[in-house]
Amino acid sequence: MAVIFRTICGLAALACSLLVAAPASARQAGGCPPLEWPVARLEALKAGKFVVDDAPSRHALAAGLTACLGDPNPKLRDGMAFEALSTWMRAGLLDRLTLADLRTRLLPMLADVDAAGFRAPFAALVLSEVARTDRITPWMAPDDREAMVEAAATYLTDTRDYRAFNDTEGFRHGVAHGADFALQLALNSALTKPQLGRLLAAIAAQVAPRATVAYAAGEPDRLARPVLFIAQRGLHSKDEWTAWFAQILAPAPMASWDEAFASEAGLAKRHNTRAFLLSLFASATASELASVRELLPHLRSGLELLP
Repeated sequence: MAVIFRTICGLAALACSLLVAAPASARQAGGCPPLEWPVARLEALKAGKFVVDDAPSRHALAAGLTACLGDPNPKLRDGMAFEALSTWMRAGLLDRLTLADLRTRLLPMLADVDAAGFRAPFAALVLSEVARTDRITPWMAPDDREAMVEAAATYLTDTRDYRAFNDTEGFRHGVAHGADFALQLALNSALTKPQLGRLLAAIAAQVAPRATVAYAAGEPDRLARPVLFIAQRGLHSKDEWTAWFAQILAPAPMASWDEAFASEAGLAKRHNTRAFLLSLFASATASELASVRELLPHLRSGLELLP
């Protein structure tokens, strides 16, 4: 991931210089909440639907809120920092320099695996919003977009923290947030077939991970969404889809799927694989697009294979 960050800085020198030259008020100790924005003021900002009329103040606050993405308080991390950043990006209220600065701040956070486990998943979630801005109104150079694809694929492939949600700490949801990052990239018509293939490989790695975990917080649905939009592009052949589904349906480390009911790991693998296939099947059945419906034979045969 460090290589990815160095590459991005080489390709986006302006964004990296912004990070270095940011005013002290925006980068002081990387504190959360940001300087001059105590929690009470952020709560009032949320109550007012995150309206900050002064553009420079809004841009500085956006940079400062990235430090809150690892905060253990879900109301601050999710309900204020993420919601503010998402609200501003979806309304087109952050300029390109600020978006580039956010990307530069967030990409290294994907590799910042802390014990609490909040920072990387929420960096991925905000990066999905950054990717969405480029999809709506292109502003990234091709090399910068390539770096985003590589970062998303690496993060999703390498994620090993499968904690999703609890009533006290809120969401981590690394797999789902990584899938959301992949989704916003997959929706971008500027992505090439090799880039889409990189995302497909990352998704396949988390459909049924080696860890004994049975997804229970919507992860199969979130993983299925980017696959549907990649299929919609119609760039992959029948043989390529056959090979991709064969990877997902491989029973390893079991010798065969008949062993699935003999262990917790086998049951979890069956559960996760079946949930993913069923999610794809429901969406592909409802689709009127021929390129998406071409997935149906693979899905039917896959569901028939599982015991």
